[in-house]
Amino acid sequence: MRASLAVLFLMLSTSVLGAEQGVPAVTMVTGEDGTTNYSVTIQILALMTLLTFLPAVVLMMSSFTRIIIVLSILRQALGLQQTPSNQVLIGLALFLSLFIMTPVLDRVNEQAVQPYLNEELSTMDALRAARAPFHQFMIGNTRENDLDLFMRISDTPAVESTDDIPLTVLVPAFVTSELKTAFQIGFMLFIPFLVIDLVVASVLMAMGMMMLSPVIISLPFKIMLFVLVDGWAMVMGTLAASFGV
Repeated sequence: MRASLAVLFLMLSTSVLGAEQGVPAVTMVTGEDGTTNYSVTIQILALMTLLTFLPAVVLMMSSFTRIIIVLSILRQALGLQQTPSNQVLIGLALFLSLFIMTPVLDRVNEQAVQPYLNEELSTMDALRAARAPFHQFMIGNTRENDLDLFMRISDTPAVESTDDIPLTVLVPAFVTSELKTAFQIGFMLFIPFLVIDLVVASVLMAMGMMMLSPVIISLPFKIMLFVLVDGWAMVMGTLAASFGV
């Protein structure tokens, strides 16, 4: 018991001494141009806080939403309930999104990350520089009518340039456009498999085999058709080419 108290006392003493000799938690330095730079501790805290929004950024500000919806509709059209699994679809959507978003991420690294690491930009300037490539990507993939809808709902005044559109308006308009485009692509994917289901159901009805489920018969034909036309490559290529970066 005494040994445990002694170890606890040493740990508390070390932490107190380290706190007294460490870097101050909050340090603000005003630059010559009037901007305020914060200490590394505050910057790390802000960065860790921003990382909690990373899933929302991936879902709402990248190509992930369109891809995962199309892949889910494709699986439903094939008649496969759990194959490929959700984990496989999400992983495929993530890496395809990374492939599509690479030019945007390269611009973020060139315009914001590297200048910030080289101390050429302040924290707020780096954030504004990192926002610009994502802003351009979303503008390039957002329909004008969706953008006008949310600007009208939010009573946002007319802007001289698309660069002046706030993210609070652009993000929901972008997501709405992505949902519409994803369902349009999914509809086009559904048509050939629906035709196969209708043909198989008609043949079974004509043969009087009404007790046999058409899904069981049509599933191999749909899989064979999808494989013969190299469906995965076509779907992945179409999704990648559907984005304007």
